[in-house]
Amino acid sequence: MALFSVPPPVTVILLDIEGTTTPITFVKAEKDSHLDGFVPIPSGVSDNTTEHMIQAVVDNVYWQMSFDRKTTALKQLQGHIWRSAYISGQLKGEVYEDVVPSIRQWRELGIKLYIYSSGSIDAQKLLFGYSIEGDLLKLLDGHFDTNIGHKVESKSYRNIADNIGCLPENILFLTDVVKEALAAEKAGLHVAVVVRPGNAALTDEDKSNCCCITSFHQIHFPSQK
Repeated sequence: MALFSVPPPVTVILLDIEGTTTPITFVKAEKDSHLDGFVPIPSGVSDNTTEHMIQAVVDNVYWQMSFDRKTTALKQLQGHIWRSAYISGQLKGEVYEDVVPSIRQWRELGIKLYIYSSGSIDAQKLLFGYSIEGDLLKLLDGHFDTNIGHKVESKSYRNIADNIGCLPENILFLTDVVKEALAAEKAGLHVAVVVRPGNAALTDEDKSNCCCITSFHQIHFPSQK
């Protein structure tokens, strides 16, 4: 297994969720909604009953979810919907088996760990707070969602560095999405693309342009023996 040697300036690891820490199949099942065609929300109530208005809103939400829209409001709503399922134990956040041991090791090295996902911060905290490995929030230093900026925009990553209080070159970003990796790299972050079963296939060009890993165990810091 080839190692990814982390450059010495890195003191922070920024983690994507879907396809990076957590199987895409779990995230897709969590959304669990499909509708065909756009469903508009009525703009007035004069010709619509309250029930019709509510149903139209619900249908519109389902439609957005079926297309995996990354809108901040939708992600916040999803977090609220999932809360009761997590708290009751009906739903537990999945993480790959290499995630928790690696995160614990990185923390022992003094590395700060943050999550950056299109899912709302509330949804992120539910996934990691009620995971199959127990409460993982104590292993994380913070969370970012699209309120900080969209994940394919370089400015978002500069905003994150400013928010953390470090330089972009102090951050290693792990994601399964090449467009996100390129945006982060353009902002000055170090990047590795995570290749997991079920993730979108990488082109030959992607593989030549990006550093790729298949497990967090490949991440190696200079201070590690």
